[in-house]
Amino acid sequence: MLTIAPDARSAALGDAGVALSPDANATFWNPAKLPYVDKDFGVSLSYTPWLRNLIDDMFLTYLSGYKKVSQREVVALSINYFDMGMIDFRTPTGQSAGFFNSREFAAGGTYSRQLAQNFSMGVTLKFLHSNLAGQGTVGGVSLRPASTGAADISAYYKKEYTNAETGSNLVWSWGAMISNLGGKVSYGGPDSYFIPTNLKLGTGISYTADGRNRFNFVLDANKLMVPTPPVWSTQNGQQVAVQGRDPRNLSVLSGIFGSFADAPNGFNEEVKEIMISTGVEYWYNDVFAVRIGYFNQSNMKGGQKYFTAGVGARFMDKYNIDFAYLMPQGQAQGNPLSQTLRLTLALSLNKKDRNASDTLDALEN
Repeated sequence: MLTIAPDARSAALGDAGVALSPDANATFWNPAKLPYVDKDFGVSLSYTPWLRNLIDDMFLTYLSGYKKVSQREVVALSINYFDMGMIDFRTPTGQSAGFFNSREFAAGGTYSRQLAQNFSMGVTLKFLHSNLAGQGTVGGVSLRPASTGAADISAYYKKEYTNAETGSNLVWSWGAMISNLGGKVSYGGPDSYFIPTNLKLGTGISYTADGRNRFNFVLDANKLMVPTPPVWSTQNGQQVAVQGRDPRNLSVLSGIFGSFADAPNGFNEEVKEIMISTGVEYWYNDVFAVRIGYFNQSNMKGGQKYFTAGVGARFMDKYNIDFAYLMPQGQAQGNPLSQTLRLTLALSLNKKDRNASDTLDALEN
């Protein structure tokens, strides 16, 4: 759940967003962007039916909102809820062992601050809860839900160039974020598991020649900061890592800092762990948007490759609606990600004009 793009805008751009222009969904992609939003308050709700080629009761919902508390400071809240549908448990002989609605959520609070004219940073503290099978005993192991805390640390830099004579404007932005820095989770068995700590680096260029037609180009690189799966061998009835690191024996910090040099096949395999996201967004008069994108993951590390597309619209300078569609590369008919849709609704507002209020107070006095 923590690595699935929740909103339609970035999803239509190949899951790129760390350096994209800020909106309410920056709480997921890069909270450090929030001080540069042009509204004082914003809220966004996204809905994604997930893996509908396989199952019809799995979905992801993301709710986020921000509030400017000063010219340079922003606070935000977010909740990410993943419903994995009803699970039908079976015994080794195929008999029904009951049903359970498997689900997860992450709730976070964010603080972002502009530290210089073109630079800002943000931090998010999150509570993560995963309830895959409830409480019970399966195969002699007592199961329980798993919970942990985590943090996101992000940075954002942008440089703007404007030509007053022609009306052209160019913004070059850079973003970086380490997300899901947190403890391991355990579901009751002897082993504990790493959560998907992730490093995002990205850049974006936004350009308009006339103030009416604007193009945004974004490029992200992502790498999971978790141990690379080792080469296993069975010795004396037990699994032993014969090449690479055994993740069962690693602490969180060892797993994170060692994740850049622990691939069994060396540097060549480490490079393949980097996922690339890129996209292009076109806005007409800040009212209508068209988006396309592409996501690439090495075949050695999962092989997710897909094109994305989407549209967006803004009404009355307050309301946004965005739609995204995912198209897997290659054999789309049998791909569980085929026909993945996302829908996002957003509202952004400015507070009342303080100057007008001050003038009214002066007249009354």
